[in-house]
Amino acid sequence: MAEPDPWRHMASAPKDGSRILVTIRPSEQGAAEVDLAYWSNGDQFGPGGWRASDSSPGRIIEYAEPELKCWMPMPSANLDRTSMPSPWEGEDERELDGSGI
Repeated sequence: MAEPDPWRHMASAPKDGSRILVTIRPSEQGAAEVDLAYWSNGDQFGPGGWRASDSSPGRIIEYAEPELKCWMPMPSANLDRTSMPSPWEGEDERELDGSGI
């Protein structure tokens, strides 16, 4: 039996500051890609929202909700840390979490 797809709809993403993998939608600037991100409640450096994990004070990389397609938890520590999953290429978000069945 095949493993279930680990990607989940952004509405269920944790907003507790934990790091997650996100699929960024394709745009005029390029193809879909995967990034490590977290939810920030906002601070002196910017408003609340999704931030890339490599953000730093004064150099915040933020993602608007519509830019993010889906998310998955970080792989467990026993996996090869240098490998990233491929971006989710499904056409319809209803396919995530089996909700299109």
